[in-house]
Amino acid sequence: MSIKFKSLNKTIIKCKKCPRLVKFIKKISTEKRKQNIKETYWGKPVTGFGDYQAKILILGLAPAAHGGTRTGRAFTGDKSGEFLFKCLHKAKIANQSLSENLKDGLKLNSTYITNILKCVPPGDKPLKEELNNCSNYFNSEISNLKKLKVIITLGKVAFENCLKFYKKKYNLNKKIHFKHGKSYTLPDNIILIPAYHPSPRNVNTKLISLKMMTNLFKKVKKLSTI
Repeated sequence: MSIKFKSLNKTIIKCKKCPRLVKFIKKISTEKRKQNIKETYWGKPVTGFGDYQAKILILGLAPAAHGGTRTGRAFTGDKSGEFLFKCLHKAKIANQSLSENLKDGLKLNSTYITNILKCVPPGDKPLKEELNNCSNYFNSEISNLKKLKVIITLGKVAFENCLKFYKKKYNLNKKIHFKHGKSYTLPDNIILIPAYHPSPRNVNTKLISLKMMTNLFKKVKKLSTI
C-alpha cells in the first residue's frame, strides 16, 4: 500500500465527524440482520480499495448497511456487489466474480473502487453537511490516483455528487447530464461515465443486464488503455 493511501485510510477509519452516521453505524452493527447475527460487523467508515496505480475509478454513493458496513469493503457482501463483480470479472477487471470479505483474495486490474460517502446514511439519504465532511477524503483519493483516466459513477446520486465536487474545483461550463454509458471529458482531462447502479431493483426491472454492464466496463478498459 502506498504511504499516502495508508495514512488517508487510517484517518477515514477513525473519522467521527458526523454524529448521526456514527450513531446509525453503531445501531446496525449491534442489532445486525438475521442471516448475519453471529458475525462481527466492521462497524466503521469504509475506505476505498483496489490498485493504487489505477487508471479507472468506480464510484458509488455509500457503503451498504449489511454490505460494506458489515464486511469493511465497498460493494462487498451485498446483492449490488454480487452483480457488479460478476460484470467486472467478465470484463477482466477483477480476478474473481465474488466479493465476500476482506480475505477472499479479490484483486482489481488498474481499478480503484470507493464511495463518495464513507459511512452508510439512514435511508441511503446523506445530509449536505455529511457529504461536505466527506468531500476532503474523496479529493485526497482522486489526488493520490496519479494515473487516473476514467471515473464511472454508479447511480445518479453518486454522479451528481461527483459533479458537485468538480464544480467546486473547476469552472464547469458544459452541460453534463446523467445518461448511462455517455462519456464526458472533465476539466482535468479525466473522462466521466455515468452508469445505472447495479442494485437488485435495476437488475430485476431489466434496466440493466449482465451483458450491458460488462460491455460498459469493456468500453472503459479501451478508453483507459488497460
